[in-house]
Amino acid sequence: MSRKNIMIPEEIRRTLARIAHEIIEQNKAIERLILVGIHTRGVPLAKRLAANIEDFEGLKIPVGALDISLYRDDLASLNLQPVIHRTDIPTSIDGKSIVLVDDVLYTGRSTRAAMDALIDLGRPQSIQLAVLIDRGHRELPIRADYVGKNIPSSRCEKIQIQLEETDGIDDVAIVSVAEPSFSWENMGR
Repeated sequence: MSRKNIMIPEEIRRTLARIAHEIIEQNKAIERLILVGIHTRGVPLAKRLAANIEDFEGLKIPVGALDISLYRDDLASLNLQPVIHRTDIPTSIDGKSIVLVDDVLYTGRSTRAAMDALIDLGRPQSIQLAVLIDRGHRELPIRADYVGKNIPSSRCEKIQIQLEETDGIDDVAIVSVAEPSFSWENMGR
């Protein structure tokens, strides 16, 4: 397994500042804005974006946390019991502009699950998506409105995001899982 660092703490900080500016530019009525982080790492990213917006605009933006565990479409196939986190949206989402925040956009299935979970909570005016990393490989017609960095990757690679709030360090890396090499021993000879 190999690991290549692709973002250091300063790059993450600058990227989140840029995304916050883009959110401000696209949402003229930022007083109707709510940032909603998808558990786990989307929550601290949403809080950092809200802090940046408050620094830039002097307006405190509500931040929520969304659990999508029960909305995933792969629970049966994984044969796993989901770990349930708390969904906490501090205000009504009806008629509001929601910015969903996640760490990595991959197939789009987590985003679809998050939209389903939000719709169960109310009827927002709009739902936008902000991600730190877009790695491609979409299986659903979903795209991010705000992207920190596009990282083309193969399906045998993983994007590993570590955040100070959850992991004690800010770091983004691409991790390659080594393919087994060919040998006659592996072939049973």
